[in-house]
Amino acid sequence: MPQSLNLGDFSKPLAAPASILKLTDVRHRWPGRASFSMSVPSFSMRAGETVLLLGESGSGKSTLLSLICGVIAPLEGQVSVAGKDIAALPAGARDSFRAEMIGVIFQQFNLLPFGSVQDNVALPLRFAPGRRAQAGPPKEAARRLIEALGLAPGLLASRASQLSVGQQQRVAVARALIGAPPLVIADEPTSALDAGSQEAFLALMFDQLRASGAALIMVSHDARLAGRFERVIEMAEIAQTEHATA
Repeated sequence: MPQSLNLGDFSKPLAAPASILKLTDVRHRWPGRASFSMSVPSFSMRAGETVLLLGESGSGKSTLLSLICGVIAPLEGQVSVAGKDIAALPAGARDSFRAEMIGVIFQQFNLLPFGSVQDNVALPLRFAPGRRAQAGPPKEAARRLIEALGLAPGLLASRASQLSVGQQQRVAVARALIGAPPLVIADEPTSALDAGSQEAFLALMFDQLRASGAALIMVSHDARLAGRFERVIEMAEIAQTEHATA
């Protein structure tokens, strides 16, 4: 029987276990005429660790991130985040757990275009009482983060649609980090940047990750980013995939 999630568990920040992420005997299959299946026998990350996951298009990176975030549940196996097997939770409970424990940086940023910078950065706090308690007053928390990421505090009232691509990217990072979730997932966040802009962005992001103590798993196809990460892993090292056609 699926476990239920007591949201009261997250009324205050949780101490992260030594292993912040652990996948065991995970198997998933997308249905359809050209189906895709993936299995992950074993993969884990330490609390506070930074991991770069390399793989080309079609290697299963997006499926793996969806499993880790609880957007989809595996057909078999365990996906444990901060000691909780999210694969055993119903969909709504996985959503609540993700809001509390995981910050996500999307490739296309996924900002609310007509919302202010403050609204966008503070958005996770509306769904995560534990992160809200950790962050303190949302406006002040948002201001501290965007300043630390190199943006002027005067931008707090600006609409996201008025920002440059680089500014939107930093707002997306601030949104993922607010309230100090123990795990941050980044999906190709530097793909639209040149080498110089990539380096500046990564320096700022890693400074804030160290300050918060969050672990980071970032997926990319760009091996040149490897030098900043504690561990670099090819998708083929941890996952077996199969494409089948009818």
